[in-house]
Amino acid sequence: MEIITWHEKYAPAIIDIYQHGIDTGNATFETEVPSWDKINAKFHTHSRLLAMDMETVLGWAAIGVVSPRECYSGVAEVTIYVHKNHHGQGIGKQLLKALIEHSEQNQIWTLVSVIHEENRASIHLHDQCGFRLIGYRERIAQLGGDWKTTVMMERRSTLVGI
Repeated sequence: MEIITWHEKYAPAIIDIYQHGIDTGNATFETEVPSWDKINAKFHTHSRLLAMDMETVLGWAAIGVVSPRECYSGVAEVTIYVHKNHHGQGIGKQLLKALIEHSEQNQIWTLVSVIHEENRASIHLHDQCGFRLIGYRERIAQLGGDWKTTVMMERRSTLVGI
């Protein structure tokens, strides 16, 4: 497996993996996959990564803007998905570690993740990669008529913004 920068030619695989995340009901509040243009616009132009096995996309990760305010220019929100057939293989950990490295190379000093409370695997992954628990947003939004609580986690760089 190798980690590469994502390219538009892999858009169908990125969208497919995103759809699998939506289908779980515990990865996002999205109920349908946005268009490729909306996905592309959502994330920074840097720090967009794919986990690849030959020409097969195993997972993807990217970071998005948290706030348009200049004082938060070094803060970004993590999005990470691994194809359902490749869970539990360490792909998410390799992707997240690479994403941290890429983000720091691009002057990001804090990474934030908002995770559905029941997504224990994602919480564990972030914990393993140096994220700390910030808190809970209790019943913050509905998904399919059910109120969902999210967990906020963050990782502060020891290299950027010190």
